[in-house]
Amino acid sequence: MAKKTLKKKVMKKKVQAKSASNNIAAPVVDSAREIWLAGLGAYSVAQAEGGKLIEQGTKLFDKLVSEGSKLEKMTRKVTDTAVSDIKGGVESTVDAVRKQATDNWDKLENIFEDRVARVLGSLGVPTAEDVNKLSERVQKLSRQVTTLAKSSSPKASSPKAAKPRKAAAKKKVTKKVSKK
Repeated sequence: MAKKTLKKKVMKKKVQAKSASNNIAAPVVDSAREIWLAGLGAYSVAQAEGGKLIEQGTKLFDKLVSEGSKLEKMTRKVTDTAVSDIKGGVESTVDAVRKQATDNWDKLENIFEDRVARVLGSLGVPTAEDVNKLSERVQKLSRQVTTLAKSSSPKASSPKAAKPRKAAAKKKVTKKVSKK
């Protein structure tokens, strides 16, 4: 019987501990339940508002694409203008450099020609101008000689043209090959 009494006492203590723990845990459980219910409510509202937000998000996205397209067109126009200006500047600079290089090359060529002409002159080599003058003088003298020759001999007869000699006929020499 002592066992039964002991059992009753232990059971009584367990029931008392449960009710004491229930009293302490009740506000925590209630608070947790309220938090859970608030989460469910937030989920429900988010689900309802989500459809609206997705629709608004799509409209916002389309508007942003439209604005981006306008901005792209504007920046392309500005960029094309800037590139054209830079291109024109580069081309004019290249033309100036090309002209300067050509001028320098011409100056160098003239200096070279002058130095070569001086060296040839010091060696006594006639220039092209000297040769041309001499050629003109020879032609003039040749004309004067022809004129004097015609005026000094009124019966100037033209020399007879020499008759071409007939070529001797070649004899064909054939060798007989003896057969053995």
